[in-house]
Amino acid sequence: MPKRTPEMLAEALAGSRPLTLDQLRAALADASPATTFRYLRQVDYLRSYNHNGRFYTLADPQRFDHYGLLSLGPARFSRDRTLTATVPRLVREADAGWTSKELQSLLHVQVRSLLISALRQSLIRRERIHGVFVYLSRDPSVSDRQRQARQHRMALASDPDPAVVIEVLLAVIRSPSASPVQLARHLQGHSPPVGLSDITAVFARYDLHRVVEKGGPAGC
Repeated sequence: MPKRTPEMLAEALAGSRPLTLDQLRAALADASPATTFRYLRQVDYLRSYNHNGRFYTLADPQRFDHYGLLSLGPARFSRDRTLTATVPRLVREADAGWTSKELQSLLHVQVRSLLISALRQSLIRRERIHGVFVYLSRDPSVSDRQRQARQHRMALASDPDPAVVIEVLLAVIRSPSASPVQLARHLQGHSPPVGLSDITAVFARYDLHRVVEKGGPAGC
């Protein structure tokens, strides 16, 4: 039997697909779960925040996206390791705060209970802006900036650029189950530019979250 080392786990976890506990045990020559977890403690790893934490991967900072998130097939990971830490951090870092729907679309999991918990712990704050609940930083200087950005975004959403609306609607038709974040990736490099804020504004103006949740417009 080959000598088991933490490096064996690190090498297995460095791949482009997430691994289950059984696959990690196999990488350690069929080690027991207890032995596998003992070696895992010596490796900088992440457990998925969805799928009941069934998947594992290496915590490589270079793999995270702009939001500190990582998607590997069905498994999703956060640099904060847990959603309890991820949600408040995303709210604090947001340019214009987040609505519950926007965060759910970004994280691909239900976030309402996490937001309520963060509110109760005074980690974030919530305000109603133009009739919509928006979650903001507890830091007054940051929340003031977020509020202004959100108000500006909502003003634009009331009368978005027709050319942007057309491009976003076409993107939704082509990818009816895609989130705003995914659509922003699809539309990267488009001329004229269509950014995440533009897509979010169109989604809010035409309530496209409901369309995406149902899998796209009827007949598409």
